[in-house]
Amino acid sequence: MTAGRRRLGSGGRFEAPYGYSRAVVVGDSVWVAGTTDPDGLAHADAAVQARAAFAVVERALADVGFALSDAVRTRMYITRAADAHAVAAVHGELFAAIRPAATLVVVSALLEPEMLVEVELEARRG
Repeated sequence: MTAGRRRLGSGGRFEAPYGYSRAVVVGDSVWVAGTTDPDGLAHADAAVQARAAFAVVERALADVGFALSDAVRTRMYITRAADAHAVAAVHGELFAAIRPAATLVVVSALLEPEMLVEVELEARRG
């Protein structure tokens, strides 16, 4: 591993076989990988999946010494355009005071058909 680079694994089933980390910290910045609801297969509600995915992101940030308030960019991928307002509202609840640069994209599918939402986050201290 490169000096000054820290990786955080969550033990998720895709991390090792697909070769990625939940989060990577370099200096005063962190990148959190695409994150879905770990129980997403049980929730058919995109807002519930978004809240759960952002909770995983928030835990990953805390594990490496960051917080949601350090967010500078978020990305949300949804599979149903009809869910855009509900997912954006969850984002608004979490980030109303922070207001990071944000993108919401409708995609044709995620890895598993039951996954409706995937989120990414970049954060920087200072």
